[in-house]
Amino acid sequence: MNRELEYMFVQCARVWIPDAEEVWKSAELTKDYKNGDASLHLMLEDGTNIDHKLDPKTKNLPYLRNPDILVGENDLTALSYLHEPAVLHNLKVRFIDSKLIYTYCGIVLVAINPYETLPIYGTDIINAYSGQNMGDMDPHIFAVAEEAYKQMARDERNQSIIVSGESGAGKTVSAKYAMRYFATVSGSASEANVEDKVLASNPIMEAIGNAKTTRNDNSSRFGKYIEIGFDTRYRIIGANMRTYLLEKSRVVFQADEERNYHIFYQLCASAHLPEFKNLRLSSANDFLYTRQGRSPVIDGVDDTKELCTTRNAFTLLGINESYQMGLFQVLAAILHLGNVEIKDRDSDSSLIPPNNRHLTAFCELVGVTYQDMAQWLCHRKLKTATETYVKPLPRLQATNARDALSKHIYAKLFNWIVEHVNKALITNVKQHSFIGVLDIYGFETFEINSFEQFCINYANEKLQQQFNMHVFKLEQEEYMKEQIPWTLIDFYDNQPCINLIEAKMGILDLLDEECKMPKGSDDSWAQKLYNTHLKTCSLFEKPRMSNRAFIIQHFADKVEYQCDGFLEKNKDTVNEEQINVMKASKFDLLVELFQDEEKATSPTGQVPGTGGRTRLSIKPDKGRDTKSKEHKKTVGCQFRNSLQMLMETLNATTPHYVRCIKPNDFKLAFSFDPKRAVQQLRACGVLETIRISAAGFPSRWTYQEFFSRYRVLMKQKDVLPDKKLTCRNVLEKLVQDQDKYQFGKTKIFFRAGQVAYLEKLRADKLRAACIRIQKTIRCWLARKKYLRKRCAAITIQRFTRGYQARCLAKFMRRTQAATIIQKYQRMYVEKRRYRQKQAAALAMQTILRAYMARQKYQALLREAKAVIIQKRIRGWLARCWYKRCLHSIVYLQCCIRRMRAKRELKKLKIEARSVEHFKKLNKGMENKIMQLQRKIDEQSKENRTINDRLVGLESSYTAESERMRGELGRLRGVEEDAKNKANQVSSLLEELERLKKELSATQQEKKTIEDWAQKYRDEMEKMVSELKDQNGLLKKEKDDLNRSIQEQSQQMTEKMTRAIAQETQQLETDLNEERSRYQNLLTEHLRLEEKYDDLKEEMALSSNVSKPGHKRTDSTHSSNESEYTYNSEYAELEDGSRAREDVTRGIDTSLTLKLQKRLTELEQEKQSLRNELENKEEQFQRARARDDEEFKKARGAELEYESLKRQELESENKKLKHDLAEMRQSLLGNAATGAGAPGSPAYKVLLDQLNASCEELEVRKEEVLILRSQLVSQKEAMHHKETMTEPSVYAADVSKLKDAEVKQAYVGLKDTNRSAAPDFHKLNEDGELWLVNQGLKETIRLLEQQLQTQRRTYDNEVEALRGELQNVKEENNRQQQLLAQNLQLPPEARIEASLQHEITRLTNENLELMAEDPTASREARVIILRRMVDLMEQLEKQDRTIRKLKKQLKVYSKRIGEMGAGQTEGQTSPGQMVDEPIHPVNIPRREKDFQGMLEYKKEDELKLVKNLILELKPRGVAVNLIPGLPAYILFMCLRHADYVNDDQKVRTLLTSTINSIKKILKKRGDDFETVSFWLANTCRFLHCLKQYSGDEQFMKHNTSRQNEHCLSNFDLAEYRQVISDLAIQIYQQLIKCMENILQPMIVSGMLEHETIQGVSGVKPTGLRKRTSSIADEGTYTLDSILRQLSAFHSTMCQHGTDPELIKQVVKQQFYIIGAVTLNNLLLRKDMCSWSKGMQIRYNVSQLEEWLRDKGLMTCGAKETLEPLIQAAQLLQVKKKTDEDAEAICSMCLALTTAQIVKVLNLYTPVNEFEERVSVAFIRTIQTRLRDRCESPQLLMDTKMIYPVTFPFNPSSLALETIQIPGSLNLAFLTRV
Repeated sequence: MNRELEYMFVQCARVWIPDAEEVWKSAELTKDYKNGDASLHLMLEDGTNIDHKLDPKTKNLPYLRNPDILVGENDLTALSYLHEPAVLHNLKVRFIDSKLIYTYCGIVLVAINPYETLPIYGTDIINAYSGQNMGDMDPHIFAVAEEAYKQMARDERNQSIIVSGESGAGKTVSAKYAMRYFATVSGSASEANVEDKVLASNPIMEAIGNAKTTRNDNSSRFGKYIEIGFDTRYRIIGANMRTYLLEKSRVVFQADEERNYHIFYQLCASAHLPEFKNLRLSSANDFLYTRQGRSPVIDGVDDTKELCTTRNAFTLLGINESYQMGLFQVLAAILHLGNVEIKDRDSDSSLIPPNNRHLTAFCELVGVTYQDMAQWLCHRKLKTATETYVKPLPRLQATNARDALSKHIYAKLFNWIVEHVNKALITNVKQHSFIGVLDIYGFETFEINSFEQFCINYANEKLQQQFNMHVFKLEQEEYMKEQIPWTLIDFYDNQPCINLIEAKMGILDLLDEECKMPKGSDDSWAQKLYNTHLKTCSLFEKPRMSNRAFIIQHFADKVEYQCDGFLEKNKDTVNEEQINVMKASKFDLLVELFQDEEKATSPTGQVPGTGGRTRLSIKPDKGRDTKSKEHKKTVGCQFRNSLQMLMETLNATTPHYVRCIKPNDFKLAFSFDPKRAVQQLRACGVLETIRISAAGFPSRWTYQEFFSRYRVLMKQKDVLPDKKLTCRNVLEKLVQDQDKYQFGKTKIFFRAGQVAYLEKLRADKLRAACIRIQKTIRCWLARKKYLRKRCAAITIQRFTRGYQARCLAKFMRRTQAATIIQKYQRMYVEKRRYRQKQAAALAMQTILRAYMARQKYQALLREAKAVIIQKRIRGWLARCWYKRCLHSIVYLQCCIRRMRAKRELKKLKIEARSVEHFKKLNKGMENKIMQLQRKIDEQSKENRTINDRLVGLESSYTAESERMRGELGRLRGVEEDAKNKANQVSSLLEELERLKKELSATQQEKKTIEDWAQKYRDEMEKMVSELKDQNGLLKKEKDDLNRSIQEQSQQMTEKMTRAIAQETQQLETDLNEERSRYQNLLTEHLRLEEKYDDLKEEMALSSNVSKPGHKRTDSTHSSNESEYTYNSEYAELEDGSRAREDVTRGIDTSLTLKLQKRLTELEQEKQSLRNELENKEEQFQRARARDDEEFKKARGAELEYESLKRQELESENKKLKHDLAEMRQSLLGNAATGAGAPGSPAYKVLLDQLNASCEELEVRKEEVLILRSQLVSQKEAMHHKETMTEPSVYAADVSKLKDAEVKQAYVGLKDTNRSAAPDFHKLNEDGELWLVNQGLKETIRLLEQQLQTQRRTYDNEVEALRGELQNVKEENNRQQQLLAQNLQLPPEARIEASLQHEITRLTNENLELMAEDPTASREARVIILRRMVDLMEQLEKQDRTIRKLKKQLKVYSKRIGEMGAGQTEGQTSPGQMVDEPIHPVNIPRREKDFQGMLEYKKEDELKLVKNLILELKPRGVAVNLIPGLPAYILFMCLRHADYVNDDQKVRTLLTSTINSIKKILKKRGDDFETVSFWLANTCRFLHCLKQYSGDEQFMKHNTSRQNEHCLSNFDLAEYRQVISDLAIQIYQQLIKCMENILQPMIVSGMLEHETIQGVSGVKPTGLRKRTSSIADEGTYTLDSILRQLSAFHSTMCQHGTDPELIKQVVKQQFYIIGAVTLNNLLLRKDMCSWSKGMQIRYNVSQLEEWLRDKGLMTCGAKETLEPLIQAAQLLQVKKKTDEDAEAICSMCLALTTAQIVKVLNLYTPVNEFEERVSVAFIRTIQTRLRDRCESPQLLMDTKMIYPVTFPFNPSSLALETIQIPGSLNLAFLTRV
């Protein structure tokens, strides 16, 4: 025994010992083993001590257990000890503890059936394994498929995947997943969906070839080999299927708890369907062929739904409905045939009762006659040399004949379906290579084994031989590659067993020979076998108790075969007359099945029988005999030939092996039976692989891995620069036996067990180092503890002494304070007593002095009142005397005057009676009348003057009177106040007397009150003290309540804040989801566009091929004919739909089905969009109604304001013209008097420029007229958009317009509106939703018109009279006001005011006319339109004219000053004017006042697009020119097209730009620089469209000059949406481009590369790690990723990408890095360790540092790495206790439960000091996370793209300052 072995078998070493129940048990040595000991002292895991006896002959020690760090490895060959118990234990640990069903065993993938659906087969898992090396990821069927796919592409060699195992082990599912992987990662070469067809073949073959057995609910009862073909680009182009040995006997017989083939039960379960009524089916229990197993139902399987799946698969593969019904008809006929009852007629004959309903149904279904079928079911023809005769059959033989016919029909049907499936999978494209998937039965052994088991085991012997040779070959290649001496390894060769079966005079030869014998039987065949092989072959044995059986020693086990039925099954005979009846059928499908009966040779062995009874001809001829002899092949012969072809195919390919293991026989989820597992491991060759590997050098390390792992075993002096030499020196010291290892070119090879020995040495060295480290650390900790205690003691002493000193000082301060308090207290008492006495004395003095003052005041008051009374009485007496005297005097005067009047009257009466007196009076009367008339006229004039003055005086008098009245009212108020004051004085006197009386009473009561008060005070003081106590309690309660209220309010605030935050987050999430959904739709739309273009090109190509004379039109001929435009595509959609339908129908039927499914989804989406559109339409109608009302109110005022402004501008224009004329005159005068005469050069230059400016001004006036007319037309048309969108309305309006300019603007607006209309077609593919929308709009428009007409009629009738009256009043008032205003204005302004008034009046009349006469509203609208055109045109013209004239005035004034200075200089030095030439006035080019536009000709548009987009090199533009220059140039060209009002030019320019950008991205979409460049320019172009759109929300960011450059004629809002969609597509392409660049770097840089050297340990690796799928292309590091990120960032910055957009790109980059890293971590067990977590956290910190350097910490990129950070933390935290579980649950919020559990399951210790995560801890985590509401998805979606937004980013660059470099070749552009 060598030293290493003795070193391993020491105390505490663990070994494996055999066990009857568990196969192998683990035990631990309790005592060291010494050489020569007869037994080992062991202790089992349950604590039992035993003595294990060693074999005295061999002295073989038990198997050693592997170290714990190697348990659970992905690859069994990575185990140090390679033996059966190690393999079994490793599989059990992975399957039970880690829930991992896949494990590598060298080149074999071992798959254990979990009997449970696992979420590890999704598309995300497929994407994760795609492109990965096989050893880099955890074992998976997808890894094997990827390896095969990659080797096919790399080695140009066909591949095969061989899936084998017992029934129920999961072979079919594994093969299905492998095919799904190929279909997903490769795609198809055409739109025929070949990958879907390949997958669709699975449900068909499962329905007709799978059945329920006791071991499996979906057992494949046939073998199949599917070849999946690929083209030169390795895309699926087709497939082909070969089948082997269908179990036909299952059609007529099933054992207990088994079923027939699934298709029969599916038909019976769907018998109620209308299309199946004529099949006359019922329950499966009603038919003999489906009820024998007594288990017609499978739990969890709905046969009705399965039939629907089968029918859909038939349809997808091109088998139409009629063929399907024919197949179902034949299957139903088989069921009815099985129910045909055959009765005994006598012992040698039988019969079928007449009118048997099942036979009748059978005959009707297959189209044969009842009599013929009944006849030949019970009879057969016999032929002799001279004649033939009919022989009746006994009932048993007739029943067997019936069953044989059923089996034969089903076999024919099976072959027909396989043939048509292959036809559907065949393609016309040439196959470049293929991958074959072999799903074949594994080794079988039952209690009774017959012919089927013999063929199955024969096939497995051949496959096992091929497997052994392949493993042996790989081992040999590995040794030769590493230049290691090759030693022949002994392995089991099963060629003798194969020779026993297939060699000459083998079992199959003897069986065929016996079948040819006339009286051959199973017994005679058995005797021949005994005689031939019993003594000559050791692998052949005879059972002791039987003469009808034999035993063969297979590679897996001994199998006993029963000879009964071998000959019959090998012959596979069918009654020839029954075949003839089938051929004579009227059912076409049945005839098709049997038409090649004599020629057919099926791989499943369905051939005519070889006996004479099956030959159908009555008299054989020579040709018939020749054919019969040629095709007389038995089932065994056919199977041997097909197996030989299969082996040749496999040998010509590179095989990949998948061995499926059935863990238990009870179909329990994750239950492991060691006995059953060991049996299958032995049978499937896994243990043989282990044995071959263990026989050589199974453990293999690269020199670097060995150095990194075992560096701790080396001394510093042993480490040399050459690591290879270092490893050699160390190994020679550690391992003495040179045969235990070999040195290869790149690797070190070890014998079995040597790695465990080295691991033990390493562990011992580390353990010793740990002890030393612990000793040092503990010493350091103890010293630190002592020092802390000492320091603490000193500190306590210091603080104690300080405390005592402070207490003394405090006492002294308190004593002093008490003395001071006493002093001040005593002083306070004395001072208070003094102040009380002083206050009492002052109170007494105050009362006495007040009493004396009151007495004095009373005396004075009485004296003053007496004086007043005397004064009043004396005045009254004097007034009375005066009145009496005055009355007497007046009376006396009256009497005297009366007397004198009477005397005078008497005299007058006497004179009147005299005639002379009368004559005197009339003398001179005429003259007096004339004078009086003149005086009257003069008086009337004076009267009028006086009246005017009187009116003025009256007005002044009125004002003065009002003022006086106010003054009078004020004085009266003062008088009233005085009276009230007097009354108050009297009342106060009375009150004073009353108070005096009350004072005496009060003083009396005072004493009583004071006594009571003293008593009350005492009581109150007591009560106050009590209340104070209560108040303190209440305050305390109040504080508590306030505190609780505050806490509650704070909690409520926090709760509301959280709720608001959650709601905001939810809204943001919904918005992002909606954005993402929209952008995904854009991506899908782009993909469909590309497919459409490809189809169009293929159609054009095919048409070119078919029509040689046809020439394809150049795609760049016109923008309307270009590819995928938003206008042309949808315009051509309807015209091209029929052609596309024909092409689609010609391409494939499956594409039609896929489009129908897509159409159904789009119909549903259309319905939802229609509902949403109706809601939006209602909201729009309501908003439009409100806008109409506001517009009607504001339009009149707007027109009036525009007219006034126009008049004002005209007057200002006249003044400016007048000033200009004066300036010209002054200029002429100055020129005449000065040196610059009118003929001088300076004068001529100035005059020419002035004339040119005037001419330009007139031209601009005409242009402004046209532009403003079109603008007004557009505004008017946009306001009446809903009533003017139909062509008929457009035509009617245009026909009534007489003004050509207005008509041009109107038509231009119509075209502009129509140009963006096709965007609505994007709502669905066929435009139906848009048509529905237009119909709804039309209906709503008609209803609104009717409603508005009725409303206007009613309002007009109600308001007619009222309106007229109001108009008259307003007109009268307006005329009066206007007259008064005009009288006050100067004469010049009166004319202007009258014009304004007239314009306003006409406008109002026109508006009234529109309201009064609805029929004339259109004409009135035209009139208003014309007037608005004139007004706004004149307004714009005046604005422009004023601005230009002001500028010219400034220029002219400056020039005049310069000329004046020049004249002065000329006068002082006249020679200078002669000697020096007169230079013209300095006028720089910029004085042309560029408007920031570029003019180009229509024919130059293609050249513009070509030079600026298609042929532009981004690198030169980004480095040398301003960022976004192409976008600025395109927008300046667009501005000019808008300036000249050319809608066609605008449309074609935008369309060509969009198409060209798409074309260049399609051509160079994988170039990051190109995509980034056009993303930046597209965004800048979009920002320009917004910035200069004229919208207020965008204009507020502009300068005044930029606002002048806004678009004036066209609203490009819809094109902005189109360009925004284009930007989204470019952004997504940029992300994909970055992802393709970063993807190869991420895993290597973030996971595999050791950024911190020496932290990660290297574990032993298996075979998979050694045979990488691709050669090493150089390792990427974290620095590589950071450099690439910096390159991305600098490129985008150079291109002028918006900062916000750069942040979104960086966020997406970091998401990709985090998602890919985390996904690989979740799929790689070797990466889940503590040290790897440290590496990941360091790498993440480097990424964060990069973000900090670039100033991108706020972009959200760091948050995308949160799942990765938490996964790294999860690898490093403790994982033992419940507290650890709680910490993990609270920490890992960004990880899902599945991800957390997966990381814990994958956690693998790299060193022995680390511990595995227990199953109990993982279950605790699962329990705690059970209530989480999250997605069950394991991997992150690496294809997810955050929705992108383009925040508005205005440019400060002035368009007029942009210069076009000559390098762009754009000389045909003219700056305007």
